[in-house]
Amino acid sequence: MAKAEATVEELVGMIERGELRLPEMQRRYVWRSTRVRDLLDSLYRGYPSGAILLWETDEKVPLQDFAVTQQANPYQSTRLLLDGQQRLTSLSAVIRGDPVSVRGRKRPIELLFNLEHPEELVVVTEVNEDGDEEDEDQEDLIDDEADSTEDELQKRFDRMTFVVATKKLEQLPQWVKVTEVFKTDEDAPFLERAGIEKISDPRYKKYSQRLAKLRGIRKYVYRMDILERSLSYDEVTEIFVRVNSLGAKLRSSDLALAQITAKWRGALKTFQSFQEACEKTGFDLDLGIHLKNLIAFATGQSRFLTVGGLPVDTLKQGWKECVSGMEFALNFLRSNVGIESPALLSSPFIVVTLGYYGHKRNYQIAPDEAKGLRHWVLVANAKGRYSRGSSETLLDQDLATLRQGGGADALLDRLRLQVGRLDVAPEELEGRNQRSALFKTMFLAFRTTGAKDWQSNLAIALGHRGAQHRLQFHHIFPKAVLKGSYTAREADDIANLAFIGGKTNRQISDKAPSQYFPALIEKAGTAAFDAQCIPTDVGLLGADAYKKFLAARRVSVSQRLNDFLRTS
Repeated sequence: MAKAEATVEELVGMIERGELRLPEMQRRYVWRSTRVRDLLDSLYRGYPSGAILLWETDEKVPLQDFAVTQQANPYQSTRLLLDGQQRLTSLSAVIRGDPVSVRGRKRPIELLFNLEHPEELVVVTEVNEDGDEEDEDQEDLIDDEADSTEDELQKRFDRMTFVVATKKLEQLPQWVKVTEVFKTDEDAPFLERAGIEKISDPRYKKYSQRLAKLRGIRKYVYRMDILERSLSYDEVTEIFVRVNSLGAKLRSSDLALAQITAKWRGALKTFQSFQEACEKTGFDLDLGIHLKNLIAFATGQSRFLTVGGLPVDTLKQGWKECVSGMEFALNFLRSNVGIESPALLSSPFIVVTLGYYGHKRNYQIAPDEAKGLRHWVLVANAKGRYSRGSSETLLDQDLATLRQGGGADALLDRLRLQVGRLDVAPEELEGRNQRSALFKTMFLAFRTTGAKDWQSNLAIALGHRGAQHRLQFHHIFPKAVLKGSYTAREADDIANLAFIGGKTNRQISDKAPSQYFPALIEKAGTAAFDAQCIPTDVGLLGADAYKKFLAARRVSVSQRLNDFLRTS
């Protein structure tokens, strides 16, 4: 295996000119803006950033597009990027200012550089400036309310070297757009904007040196390992799988994709086309879920360990059948259950089981059976069937139950063995927060009984347009009110959370419920609070009664959840 070196600038140029391409075996670009921010910070400080793995070949290899634009490849041979896609795509996007296209959505990665950053590396508690959730397989149900004051956030930003751009920070003179710095070698525009008029200004030298150091990222040198031209595509796929298995850098679904596409050329476009079709119906599922669905239909179990030995005909037949299963599952969730988004699922594995259920019944399901299946979906979702313990083992148990002819009752028996009771006890809510499966079910139950925003009277829903109406979860007792007397975990208790629109949430701000409840109740009565099981007894609305408030609301919420689950 040959070794070489190339600067970031040279590698970005290779991507732009089409000299460096992506083989089909690679997963899509998945990095969030915060990951790009951290990469820039590491390179700025000269920290190690790993190696790049390439393969130069004359073989006609199935390709996929980079998430950034490329020119047509003018060369007969092709250099394929096997390891380093996430890093080089990120650097290409930032240095070129090129929007990143991810599954049909184009968005730029906009970072800001702090000319006044501390000299030393400072560990800062994660500031999620762009609202991205780092877990790629999960979606936030709704927006979180701001849990820090603007002053607190600004102090945290000031300790950082790079941040994801926000409109407020862009207005501050010490913050400059990273892409604009890379576009020119002139410091004057940035120095003038920072208010530096004379070379004698002590900031002149410091800022100039920092801008030069930032541009120096282009000269950062990556080591490249280059696989021999004589290797076959199958051999290179095996190398790709082994390298990434040892390094644990890719998920099992990414490695399975490499093995599948090595046998079934062009499969990736087939998978992505269906993935995009599902996304248009509201179910933006990770490609890994579609692959797990494929393996479940092809083998009757969900683990990717067997994929290497499956014939291509088995894979193609499994895909044909699993597409029908997925379509059934998503239609059932939307029309029969009232779940119109994966954000309302405690685990996307529910979709796999549901589709396999329809498949084993040849999509002929009696009314009573459909009711039972709906009940299983809601209870399994509320209890987090696949979000606790060994999720793949549990999924395989349910698939085996369906293979053996079992139905919804048998699935419920499996669930009962796992969680004990199928109803929700008040104590089960204690210590839970917005990440709990019960939080999603709480939303479904409140929506069913007509919960509305406390001012606009809009029914709570995920799809509201506009910042003032977009759904948020609200701390009934704001964190500022509880600070000093209760822990952050106690403040985030699920019994302290309600669903309201953004404008209402902002207007309440950090007021105690004893302050803002009376005006709302005087204007519209207690119906809006009753719909979300919120006690309005004056004796429970002071910070000193917070624990009693939580206990009272847990009782009401558990009753509402059980009524909702029983009627399913």
